[in-house]
Amino acid sequence: MSYPKIPSWNYSMPAALLLMAPFDILASLAMDIYLPVVPMMPEALGTSPAVIQLTLSLYMLVLGVGQIVFGPISDIVGRRPVLLGGAALFALASFLLAGTSSASLFVALRLLQGIGASAALVATFATVRDVYAERPESSVIYSLLGSMLSFVPALGPILGALIAERYGWQAIFLVIGLLSIVAILNAGMRWHETRPTTAAATIALRPIFASFPFWIYTAGFSAAMGAFFVFFSTAPRILIDRAGFSGFTFSVIFASVALVMIATARFAKRFVRRWGIAGSLARGMAMLLLGAVMLATGEMFLQAPLVGLILPMWIIAVGIVFATAVTANGALAAFGNTAGTAVALYFCVESLLVGIAGTLFVFLLDGDTVWPLAGYTGATALITLAGLRQLPKKAI
Repeated sequence: MSYPKIPSWNYSMPAALLLMAPFDILASLAMDIYLPVVPMMPEALGTSPAVIQLTLSLYMLVLGVGQIVFGPISDIVGRRPVLLGGAALFALASFLLAGTSSASLFVALRLLQGIGASAALVATFATVRDVYAERPESSVIYSLLGSMLSFVPALGPILGALIAERYGWQAIFLVIGLLSIVAILNAGMRWHETRPTTAAATIALRPIFASFPFWIYTAGFSAAMGAFFVFFSTAPRILIDRAGFSGFTFSVIFASVALVMIATARFAKRFVRRWGIAGSLARGMAMLLLGAVMLATGEMFLQAPLVGLILPMWIIAVGIVFATAVTANGALAAFGNTAGTAVALYFCVESLLVGIAGTLFVFLLDGDTVWPLAGYTGATALITLAGLRQLPKKAI
């Protein structure tokens, strides 16, 4: 398949990653960095733990739903204005979050922060699709972005714990805002427009909605990212409230899961080359399913929150890397001119599934136990594996 000509993008891969990765990382950092202070936030804002959980869930939802707006806009007006505008809103919301003590205002500003992050994220991934669509570097750059992103849950909570301990929780959002300004200034000088010069000026949703591979690979992405979402939604309650670990110790334990992801990502290219896209996703889902069984077994028989949660989560972490290394290529392979719209739907569906289903598992099952994680991970992995069996051979 040939794609329309795009404006010149002459950066080397390392230079391109240094330009694009900060926006991907900041979108995740805004969720991960304040996990160590989640247990103290209800008292700080005069609200309930459910409202604090809502700030995590709403951010995830808005991160995806906002992209259904910004993806098509980026196909029409370009990637650069969507990126810079979204990043500016993200930075503004971060600075305002640092100065609020109202629970309702905190929730509203988290919504604005999620909107800004969604715009920057869809512009970033659409740019990757624009530049690397027909180049062998495509799987490499997705894996590298995933590897960099793995450092966020490894270092973000530790950084958040250290900042909060010395300067208070408000300083966490101040740091996010300052980092955003640095990324915006860099992009303002170096981020050239990459939208195809003959890109469609219409929003073509039907071909994307009609693509069965798009839905299966997006379901796999949702299973993988949702496993991590439910993990960080419940881990503070299990490890801090239930097991009695300090915020810093929790952050180190939490980081071990991310380190497993980082180590696995080093071999992602080799795995994909050996197993193919569908084979890598199938093995990733099998690891998620194994982790879910281990979680359930540990909760019923071990009654040891640390071992019963972390060991199975290391297995799940390997599966997350196997899945996320290939789901974007699998879901977006058939779309060229409408890459922005396809990326938007990809993240929108994932965020809706994760935000709604993941939150329901946390609320309906006991959030102080591993049951929400075991339930979500096992159910979504089984659904994805069933869908993979139905894929046409030419889509595998």
